[in-house]
Amino acid sequence: MVKSFKKAYRRKFKLRRLFEECQFCKNKQEPDYRKVDELRKFIRETGKITPRKINSCCAKHQRKLAKAVKRARHLALLSFSKTV
Repeated sequence: MVKSFKKAYRRKFKLRRLFEECQFCKNKQEPDYRKVDELRKFIRETGKITPRKINSCCAKHQRKLAKAVKRARHLALLSFSKTV
């Protein structure tokens, strides 16, 4: 049982190193609802916000990103779905 725990522990931290650094942390900026072109990068074609593992954001900026996307949608800067 101890060996399997150690393997799982190692595997967990190996995966963590594979992820890139957060774009917002790297550029020292915050997600803003007025920058619609930036927000579109984080939205799928169905209109869903991409998860943290895919867009490589830290937890803090993922929460702010979701709030910014929702604000932009409410103000009609972004559409709720990407149907043309």
